Amino acid sequence: MNDSSGILVVEAVSTARPGRCPNCRKQARRVHSTYQRTLDERPLGSRRVIVRLRVRRYFCDRESCSRTTFVEQVPGLSTRYRRSSTGLAGWLRSIAIELGGRPAARPSRRLRLAGGRTRLLRPLTAPTVPDRAPRVLGGVDEFAFRKGCTYGTVLVDVEAGRVVDVLPDRSSETFATWLTKHPGVEIICRDRATACTKAVKEAAPNALEVADRWHLPRNLSAEVEKTCHQHRGCLRKRAEEETVTEVPEAAPMLLPPAELPRTQIIERTRHRYEDIHRLLEKRWTISAIARRLNLDRKTVRRFRDTDLDELLASARDRRPNGVLEPFKAYLNARFTEAQGQVSGARLFLEIHERGYRGSHQVVRKHLAALRAGTAEPIRADIPSPREITSWIMRPRETLTESQDERLLQVRLACPDITRACDLARAFADLVRHRRGFLLLEWIRQAEQDAPKPMQGFAGFLRQGPDAVTAGLTLPWSSGAVEGNVNRVKTLKRAMYDRASFSLLRTRVLIRP
Repeated sequence: MNDSSGILVVEAVSTARPGRCPNCRKQARRVHSTYQRTLDERPLGSRRVIVRLRVRRYFCDRESCSRTTFVEQVPGLSTRYRRSSTGLAGWLRSIAIELGGRPAARPSRRLRLAGGRTRLLRPLTAPTVPDRAPRVLGGVDEFAFRKGCTYGTVLVDVEAGRVVDVLPDRSSETFATWLTKHPGVEIICRDRATACTKAVKEAAPNALEVADRWHLPRNLSAEVEKTCHQHRGCLRKRAEEETVTEVPEAAPMLLPPAELPRTQIIERTRHRYEDIHRLLEKRWTISAIARRLNLDRKTVRRFRDTDLDELLASARDRRPNGVLEPFKAYLNARFTEAQGQVSGARLFLEIHERGYRGSHQVVRKHLAALRAGTAEPIRADIPSPREITSWIMRPRETLTESQDERLLQVRLACPDITRACDLARAFADLVRHRRGFLLLEWIRQAEQDAPKPMQGFAGFLRQGPDAVTAGLTLPWSSGAVEGNVNRVKTLKRAMYDRASFSLLRTRVLIRP
């Protein structure tokens, strides 16, 4: 029957053999009554389909059965307590798993599928977690519900490559409770989190902990970069000593003493330094200051441990004019040669002939800064700490000749960076070739004469050498976890702010 509203109505009658009682499974013999059910079916073209199905209610003749009557079900079409056909229910379930509630309801309406957000989400139930944990539990990794505030934990079976369970926080107590309820784990792959180690010692003392090989070089590279940042002055000093600036023979005019420009970033750095140190004098903690000033804890710690002059210099050099930088030496020399009596238009024409492609306004601003004594000093061409770290952590054979030469100049400029480079490459060799038996010797060397960041990394490794040695020896790692963690983050960002943790856990555990 075709309805004028674009709905196709199908009248159907069940003619199958009498069904069986859902409780005792005895086949029925007597019909109690009949009634009509309305089921939504998958659309046909652009029309919505409704099935009006007449079914029979039967008596259950077994006296011991608690059920008196029951309704027959048509295989492949109807199920108990459902207003959707079996086929449509499968479609709606797949859409809800992929998109969630409201995002799934919108395309459902366009596809002529009868299903609002509540109807889509109601059938979703999390699968039962097995009573025994997997043999290799490699996914003890965290993800943020709200970065810096609340976190969850995802557990992944390394051998199967799928999520086992999702925990609502990252505390050691929650993880220990889960291990107690799900025994059987033999190997646990983890990162450097101490909460995981505490839970394993409490609930699974016989399990072997394996530190993830991916996190170890990553943590080491962070310490190498910190070392390069601390010794950036050594690189700048050597670069300035080797820079030769051609100055005219005329007696130069001394430039006014350099002063910091009163820019917004300079003033913000100065005020932030004063606010942090005022709260430190009142014995506030790093976390409390970070919450009060809405800053990251690493930022508060850097302002606590760094001199104000160094912070201001870093703020001044944060945004240099890259277009004018190669021509500043020439401009400064011409300014001193002319005793300051030179126009910006003339200097602009001179450097334009030498390849300058910037604006005239930039030249005028630099000339005004020279007269006021607030001009930035000519920056030496030195690589950034991150660039140096990338050269150190990569295999030597992958570096170009230019990169290898620049790294050599960096090593000659600073002994501490040289020592950090040697230790980092030795540790990378342990990771690549799984030479865990040399770990303790590497830790001993790093604790003797390494820079402080490297010593801190070595001290942390000494807190759990067995797990790190296993990570550098055994084939197990948390590599299978990262893809699942990204999937969890994608689902969380799509729906968690408008839904509950239970729904997030359900969508993660239901593997599409």
